[in-house]
Amino acid sequence: MPTQTPFTDKQGKQLSSDELFQKIVNRLSAIHLELVTGFLWWFVGKIPSHVFRKFCYQASGMTIGKKSYIHMMARIFDPRNIQIGEGTIIGEKTTLDGRKQLPNSNGGLIIGNHVDIASDVMIWTSEHDINDPSMLPIEQKVVIEDYVFIGPRAIILPGVTIGRGSVVAAGAVVSKDVPAMKIVGGVPASIIGERKLESLNYKLGRPRLFQ
Repeated sequence: MPTQTPFTDKQGKQLSSDELFQKIVNRLSAIHLELVTGFLWWFVGKIPSHVFRKFCYQASGMTIGKKSYIHMMARIFDPRNIQIGEGTIIGEKTTLDGRKQLPNSNGGLIIGNHVDIASDVMIWTSEHDINDPSMLPIEQKVVIEDYVFIGPRAIILPGVTIGRGSVVAAGAVVSKDVPAMKIVGGVPASIIGERKLESLNYKLGRPRLFQ
């Protein structure tokens, strides 16, 4: 049976030896992840080479398909739980959140094929539960399906699925699922139109060199 220790958590609850050990493990894991994140943000993200950055992202655990690129100065949280398909282009200063650290977490980020994500877009899979007395975090997976276009400075919140071929207008805040082929905009985002294409089979252009 675990023995109680003189240590308490931030809520003042006394911790057992097993709980204390788990907290130490979690803290060390968090510090390691912060070091990886800082390396990717402040060093890798500033190198003007798609080949070098892609190599480092993949070495950190991210899955990136053929002919997919992430432009400079991306802010990446936990690359191990980020999957990017083929032919996808992600703009500069984009936030990609792959956090999946909580017990029974449903976090992580999946981005499909031929997705076009503009600059300064923020995609979040983790947020605080404002109704929890301790403001505990919630992690919910975000899925962006094939042929989606997300305009500059849009924000995608946790738990959202953006359907195949849909468009998110610049500056929109997406807090609920977007049906396939719909155009959404505003805060919070709502449907403002629909794409008229009968089929989707295009390929995006090349990424900007040295960016």
